[in-house]
Amino acid sequence: MAETLFIRLPSQPQDNIPWLIWSGANREIIASGELGHVGQLAELSEKAQNRPVTVFVPGCDVSLRSLKVPGKSGRAVRLAVPYMLEDDLAQDVEQLFFAYGNVKADARGNNCFAAVVDRGQMQLWQSWLEEAGLRTKHIIPDVLAMPLIDGEENAWSAVGLGEQTLVRQGQWQGVCLDNNIWPLICEKWQQAAQAQHEDEDEGAQAAEDGEENEQDSDLPVVHAYSALDCADKLNIRSQPEELPLALLAQNVNPGLVNLLQGEFKQAEPRSKAATSWLWAAGIAAFALLMNVGIKGAALMQVSNQQQAVEQQIIDTYKQAFPATKRVRVTTIKSQLKQKLAELGPGGSKGGFLEMLGKVQPAFASVPGMKPASIKFDSKRQELRLQALASDYQQFDKFKNALEKSRLTVNLGAQSNQGEQISGSFSIKG
Repeated sequence: MAETLFIRLPSQPQDNIPWLIWSGANREIIASGELGHVGQLAELSEKAQNRPVTVFVPGCDVSLRSLKVPGKSGRAVRLAVPYMLEDDLAQDVEQLFFAYGNVKADARGNNCFAAVVDRGQMQLWQSWLEEAGLRTKHIIPDVLAMPLIDGEENAWSAVGLGEQTLVRQGQWQGVCLDNNIWPLICEKWQQAAQAQHEDEDEGAQAAEDGEENEQDSDLPVVHAYSALDCADKLNIRSQPEELPLALLAQNVNPGLVNLLQGEFKQAEPRSKAATSWLWAAGIAAFALLMNVGIKGAALMQVSNQQQAVEQQIIDTYKQAFPATKRVRVTTIKSQLKQKLAELGPGGSKGGFLEMLGKVQPAFASVPGMKPASIKFDSKRQELRLQALASDYQQFDKFKNALEKSRLTVNLGAQSNQGEQISGSFSIKG
């Protein structure tokens, strides 16, 4: 197991913060220390590099509750818990966060185990870690990381941690007590044990010393991992002293409970491999967008050229038939047929329309060529075209384009008219 950085956050920002680096493989302490307040948490960010971080929080800020909740659905059971505990909690349930433990039903029939925390306190702990640049997958109540004494009835474990004492009383039971109230709680436990003993032995006669031993036996056996005050009021069984945070590190079970669930669940950071794949996917998406953009621009250019050619056809038609007010490219062919029909029998052959259809691709291939006038000799089946262009090369290109359409072309004289060149064509099919 890799080295792990353990941190115990306090309830208040001015309280001390113990920390420890534990090697699971060698079961030894690598380093440990204590910070004076929350403002020094950032000093641990370097120690957290390449090490998982587990955070403990005071058990006095977490209320551990065991309940018997009817229902088979885990989701339905958890939805019912806040309302079942509403009368037993000092705060409104809306102000509290409920985390749930992975615990099997106990001997009393309890099937739901909840850790109740003030939502504001959870947000405060998370803000401290975020400001210090620390990231953790686990926040665990410290009392549930204490040793659980198996195979021994009514046995607890306890250790002193700074100004507090941690006591684990069962799988889902424990307390974190300030040292100034520790004697009062010990006395209360002693009185409760005596009262229970008296109820059980009422009416029985026993020797005074024997009675004292029985009273002691009614007290829980406390396995103490550090020196505890009021040892005379408890049934203490001393254990080898341990550094408190090392004791928690050796006995913590992250699978039992993690307060980082529900609304406080941490998103998994992306691995380097996933980040590399995301970069590659981003570059591919960018390249795709660039390709689509280039093709879109080319398509727009072609569309603009098509619109220009269509406008040129419309302008040519209007020059041929000035009286026409509304012209559409889709209807020019039918309008031309109508105009030719109006010319009489000579135009019924449709030679002009056919010739115009053969000439149109040449105009499309040489956009700089603009017709000035068009005349059709139906007897000779010859189209006479007067055109304007910006230079002489346009006329050659236009002639070549016509000849590619298998037309016989005779290029007439060209003359310079200011910034334009005027020339004529005689075209036969």
